[in-house]
Amino acid sequence: MEAKKNTISILMLPWLAHGHISPFLELAKKLTNRNFHIYLCSTPINLSSIKKNVTKKYCESIELVELHLPSLPNLPPHYHTTNGLPPHLMNTLKKAFENASPNFSKILQTLNPDLVIYDFNQPWAAEFASSMNIPAIQFLTFSAAIVALLALHIMFDKSGEKFPFPEIYLREHEMLQIKKSLEESKDENYKDPFNDALRLSRDIVLVKTSRDFEGKYIDYLSKLVSKKIVPVGSLVQDSIDQDHDHEEIIMQWLDKKEKCSSVFVSFGSEYFLSKEEMHEVAQGLEFSKVNFIWVIRFPQGEKNSIQDVLPQGFLERVGERGMVLEKWAPQAAILQHRSTGGFVSHCGWSSVMESMKFGVPIIAMPMHIDQPMNARIVEYIGMGVEALRDENGKLQSEEIAKVMREVVIEESGEGVRKKTKELSEKMNMKGDEEIDGVVEELVALCNNK
Repeated sequence: MEAKKNTISILMLPWLAHGHISPFLELAKKLTNRNFHIYLCSTPINLSSIKKNVTKKYCESIELVELHLPSLPNLPPHYHTTNGLPPHLMNTLKKAFENASPNFSKILQTLNPDLVIYDFNQPWAAEFASSMNIPAIQFLTFSAAIVALLALHIMFDKSGEKFPFPEIYLREHEMLQIKKSLEESKDENYKDPFNDALRLSRDIVLVKTSRDFEGKYIDYLSKLVSKKIVPVGSLVQDSIDQDHDHEEIIMQWLDKKEKCSSVFVSFGSEYFLSKEEMHEVAQGLEFSKVNFIWVIRFPQGEKNSIQDVLPQGFLERVGERGMVLEKWAPQAAILQHRSTGGFVSHCGWSSVMESMKFGVPIIAMPMHIDQPMNARIVEYIGMGVEALRDENGKLQSEEIAKVMREVVIEESGEGVRKKTKELSEKMNMKGDEEIDGVVEELVALCNNK
């Protein structure tokens, strides 16, 4: 299929994780309504997960382009994604992705787009585009504050000064975990792909955020990197794009509950609780007396069942007050339901944005990398409360129950509930204002190349 005439064509290349592909896809959808033609490039396994959604509604304006990674004995094609990838193969996947850059170059030459939008760790994509005189810009799916603190202060200490926003910090056990992760993922041949990718972004950097609650962090990041930071808004997936056989049963269950009386419990698609952590969460839910829908996920290939990992008799004791699901739930639909009054979340940035858009306060239970810092932002802007771990970083059921009750039921949580509604109204009133700003920047870039 040829891109339509008089449109601007963009080739997008997200990192191989659902938490990155999803925002790229949502940005693509927004841009197609404004006379852009999008080529979304990823591995076949990743594209298969979004194919139905794209072909159904966007077949004329979004084309899925397969990028084939080199074949490695320990990295078969079903591992060409972070979803279900054994942790010890993460560096192998990164290397395979980089080694697929000649294939990306051929795609670039064939499609010859007007613009390339690439992810946080792909300087080679920008270099190939530049060699063909195609402008390339980076799109970061993290918050501006986290990029400034984690990437430019902690990881690479680029600024030579103290991070000026004390409300965003890491506790000792969180810092140790991040340093361990960085050590494990270090690539001796290629130490700094993030900074190279940032440096190569032409004039601007797109960031999945909004000036409404990240204005000062956006300005600080812009100063650090000497580029204009352009916020793209929340990019929350429309619930109408999601459908599933179980959705009706879940909605009927919620319909029977009182307004704002229930919590939705989900820790993202790529983080898995240990059995010990599941017990603490289960006991927290039991002690809280709050209604709940809890989505439990297991790593690919693990032969666990919900009954195996929950405390004995838990499901019987909570009865109609709780619904436990495996693998999947219609997250957007649940968060929008009148009965949902809280979101027990790992604070992935997309989940934070979704919660804000739908006006649901967060019970923050961050797990790793950027999530603890996102939880600090959530608390600072007043849309949630963190369930604190002990000094060794272990979850505490009593604390989980206490924070759930505060956020959903008790008078002390009224400020959080009110602030979350205000942020939601502000975000929804803005509509696509940020996307209009993005379009202006992209058109200018393409016209000036």
